[in-house]
Amino acid sequence: MATTSPSRAVAVESVPEFFPLRPFNFDVSFNQRSFAPDTRVIAAQAGLTAFRYGNLEVRTVYQYYSQHTPTFETDQNSLYLNPRWNNFIDILDFPKDNPINRMIRHILFGPLEDRVVPYLGALGGGTIPGRDSNSPGYLYGGQVGVRFPIARGFSIDMGLQYMRLEIHFQGNSDLSEQWLFTTGVRF
Repeated sequence: MATTSPSRAVAVESVPEFFPLRPFNFDVSFNQRSFAPDTRVIAAQAGLTAFRYGNLEVRTVYQYYSQHTPTFETDQNSLYLNPRWNNFIDILDFPKDNPINRMIRHILFGPLEDRVVPYLGALGGGTIPGRDSNSPGYLYGGQVGVRFPIARGFSIDMGLQYMRLEIHFQGNSDLSEQWLFTTGVRF
């Protein structure tokens, strides 16, 4: 009887998800700064995916940065939103015979082209210390990266991110530029 009647299957659109089941991520950041202090350091960050809708997701990330040397000591706490567009390369799904996105995926990821999730993101939030030693400052920036799913609910995330942020350091306040190469896990 099932073979004689037509199927009643309905296509399911993307469903908005608030606080998805496995939204946590932890990253280690390798950092080079142009001001306050002009040096290389290691930072740690943890995040939570607050919203997901299809290929769009919004994460909130806390980053702790600390450096202690014989001449100075600095600690910085940042909290920012990180909206991401996953699989952004798929917008280049043309021409029909040989899509550009498939060529880019094949060149960049080789045999993993169907497993990886490339993403493009923005950053916006605040940092303490900011304008002075006890007040917050702002931060903004962008990122590009790729997530490699390893097993159900577990993936490795690698990204490059750029930030500009206000920071107070040794009595002076200024904008600092920060390049981060992050490697982390999501589960």
